[in-house]
Amino acid sequence: MSRRHATKPDFTEIRAIYAELENRPLARQCQLSGQCCHFRLTGKTPQLTLGEANFAAYGVRASGRKELKPHPDGACPLLGKTGRCTIYDNRPFGCRTHFCRAAGGMYPRHQVADLIQRLESLDESLGGEGSRPLEAAVGDALHSL
Repeated sequence: MSRRHATKPDFTEIRAIYAELENRPLARQCQLSGQCCHFRLTGKTPQLTLGEANFAAYGVRASGRKELKPHPDGACPLLGKTGRCTIYDNRPFGCRTHFCRAAGGMYPRHQVADLIQRLESLDESLGGEGSRPLEAAVGDALHSL
């Protein structure tokens, strides 16, 4: 599987998409419990486009890590020892749209469809091959940075 990556990442579009999401008036009650990050328990794993994976990988590198290690209990490999996200500012769209039931469930697709289309368009322009599970997508992106 071949993936093309820019030598110097430009995260302008990813940041713009995430900022627009942040400015939308969608009520959420996130308690930062990390429950939604326990993929084996929820049965849901965020799917990332190439741009999101690169942005998350940049956050991993900024946190001082060079690789992802699987979490022993099947949780997100980005969770730290405290149970909090180690790349919170660089977390992917799926994590931002809170598929966590306690936080209010998944955002209604019609309220974020335009942003998803922008992520897909960016993926295509970067030479991505569509959304992939978080661990594989970020792991591959780490190897290309």
